[in-house]
Amino acid sequence: EMMYPERFSNLPAHAWPRLRALLDAYEGGGAPIHMTIGEPKHAFPAWVTDVITENAAGFNSYPPNDGSPALRRAIADWIKRRYEVGVDADTQVMALNGTREGLYNAVMAVCPETKNGQKPAILMPNPFYQVYMIAAISGNAEPIMVPATRETGHLPDYASLPEHVLNRTTAAYICSPANPQGAVASRAYWTDLLALAEKYDFKIFADECYSEIYRNTAPIGAMQVAQETGADLDRVVIFHSLSKRSNLPGLRSGFVASGPNTMREIKQLRNYAGAPLPLPLQAAAAAVWADEAHVVENRALYVEKYEVADRILGNVPGYQSPEAGFFLWLPVDDDETAALTLWRETGVRVLPGGYLAQNVNGSNPGKTYIRVAMVAPKEETTRGIEAIRASLYPE
Repeated sequence: EMMYPERFSNLPAHAWPRLRALLDAYEGGGAPIHMTIGEPKHAFPAWVTDVITENAAGFNSYPPNDGSPALRRAIADWIKRRYEVGVDADTQVMALNGTREGLYNAVMAVCPETKNGQKPAILMPNPFYQVYMIAAISGNAEPIMVPATRETGHLPDYASLPEHVLNRTTAAYICSPANPQGAVASRAYWTDLLALAEKYDFKIFADECYSEIYRNTAPIGAMQVAQETGADLDRVVIFHSLSKRSNLPGLRSGFVASGPNTMREIKQLRNYAGAPLPLPLQAAAAAVWADEAHVVENRALYVEKYEVADRILGNVPGYQSPEAGFFLWLPVDDDETAALTLWRETGVRVLPGGYLAQNVNGSNPGKTYIRVAMVAPKEETTRGIEAIRASLYPE
């Protein structure tokens, strides 16, 4: 009989099948308004198509695994402009087929299989992006979910963990700006986390893919604070992509950057397991990283939608206006009940917050929230938020 490992068979169901199982047996209460998935809907720069066409001959060649020199240089230049950190395009930057690939493979590439003679621990916020958990399990580590709640500023307090856990920690994931809550890690937060990582010798995997969608102030970055504090850059691994910044989720273009020693390990794994981006798409990505005008326009569209949400929901008890990102994290009594009520009454689809988190010690920190994606154009987003207000928060 065939033997199958049980590593993934006992995982909790993924968010999207759960959502369909919850809602699809019922008729929607109006024309559907989809506010579930964080897939950008604004237009990407029109000239992207031209760049791909002009470079179409590149489909005839195997693409370089780490990213073309032009793409890596464009990324290094962007890191310099955005964070005032100089990185070497050859040794400290690698192109990714979207950030998910990098966030997953980082554990395999740089986390040891034991630490201090024990099974390693990998820390992550709760709620969290599911890939963090799967990466930890794939790397034979224990995922440790740390609550990111209103009390902790919607960011995990890793320093609160017991010493025996920190002693076997090999990496900590942190998402800033946070999905789903829109909270931004401050300079002080990064400084404390870097000190903790130094003390207990673990790496920080900084998922910064929402970094370019914010209100007024550009979120500070992990690598920026590492440089300011003189921390070891090999300890900090940053992940970015064009999906949210440039409305190009289908281009699958992201990057990972760190110190040269960490990057050597990451590149070595990718030599065997990577899926490099086709050259014409790399050419497009290089052009997009080099252009900031479309990013400013895109950000302004989201700022308008933050203002719509504040105007309609501002006096709802417990409403917190997001600092960054494009999600609303709205308080409800019960996430599934709220999502189902909203769908049946209005046709608006949102994601129960508990689907983005795990039960730890009998408590799921997402259970009293719904996540609302503000990705559609302003008019549709406004209709959706008005329906949410009328259905879930009547005056």
